[in-house]
Amino acid sequence: MRAEYGIGELINNAISVVYTKLFWKKARLIRRPFYCRGKKYVLYKDKLTIGYGCRFEALQENKKVQHGKIIIGENCSFGDRVHICALEEVNIGSDCLFASNILVNDSQHGDYTINNASNPTERPNERKMIYEKIVIGNNVWLGENVVVLKGTTIGSGCVVGANSVVKGNFPDNCVIVGNPARVVKHWDEQTKGWKKVNCK
Repeated sequence: MRAEYGIGELINNAISVVYTKLFWKKARLIRRPFYCRGKKYVLYKDKLTIGYGCRFEALQENKKVQHGKIIIGENCSFGDRVHICALEEVNIGSDCLFASNILVNDSQHGDYTINNASNPTERPNERKMIYEKIVIGNNVWLGENVVVLKGTTIGSGCVVGANSVVKGNFPDNCVIVGNPARVVKHWDEQTKGWKKVNCK
C-alpha cells in the first residue's frame, strides 16, 4: 500500500527517522511519541516499524522476581497505540502485522479462580499480580482493537479479527474471531484455501 503524506507528516517522519537511527539502530522506523519502559528488556530484530503512541512495558513486579521481557522477531510492523506489557514474557515471531489500538498483556491484577480468589474488598492495585507468558508465532496478523490475554499462544500464520479478545492456545494457520475468541476457519493445504470450522 502506497502512503501519501502531507507536509506535517513528512516532517514528523523525518524527526522519527533521526530518533530511530540514534536510539533504535536495528529498527526501520519508530514513530513518536513512543513510550518504552525497561528498554534493555525489549529485544528486537531488524526492520521493526512502530506507529504513533505505542507503549511497550517490560516490567518487574519486585526485585525478588525475574524481569519481564518483550521479544520481537524480524520485520514486524505495529500500528498506532499498540500497548504491550510483560511481567514474564511476550514473545512475538517474525513478519507479524499488528493494526492499531491493540493490547497484549501477560498479567492481571488479582486471581479470579475459585481456590485462590482475590478479595473484591481489596484495592485492585494492591492485589497480587498474576502473569503467564504470551507467545505469538510468525506471520500473524492482529486486527484493530484486539486484546491478547495472559497465557495465550497464537500459532504461526493466524489472522485475529478486529475486536477479538484472545485467551487460550490456538494452532497454526487459523482465523480467530470473537469475544471470547474462537477458531472459525483453518487453512486447508490440499485445496489451498480457508475452510470453515463448525462452531456451536
